Amino acid sequence: MGRRLDFETGEAVLHHELLEEQAQSMGRAGRKVEAALAALRDHPGGEGRAIVLKAAAEAVWGFLVQREIMGLRDRAAVIALYDIPREVLVRIGAR
Repeated sequence: MGRRLDFETGEAVLHHELLEEQAQSMGRAGRKVEAALAALRDHPGGEGRAIVLKAAAEAVWGFLVQREIMGLRDRAAVIALYDIPREVLVRIGAR
């Protein structure tokens, strides 16, 4: 029994570390989305808005792709949670 636990423990540790890295990566991507959307909301419009909109769209697109790769495919929940504006969704082709 001891050997079996030792063998599984090594695999379990690796699995745990991989899950931890995925969670941290998702957290970083989520914070990037939050910051980009906040910058878009705070932008007064006019000059420079296209750049801020592009940054927000890229952050959201990357986050959605990362979620899909991990098997999390519920875009509607993410759109509602982050209150992603229609102009960003149109830019990335999301429905």
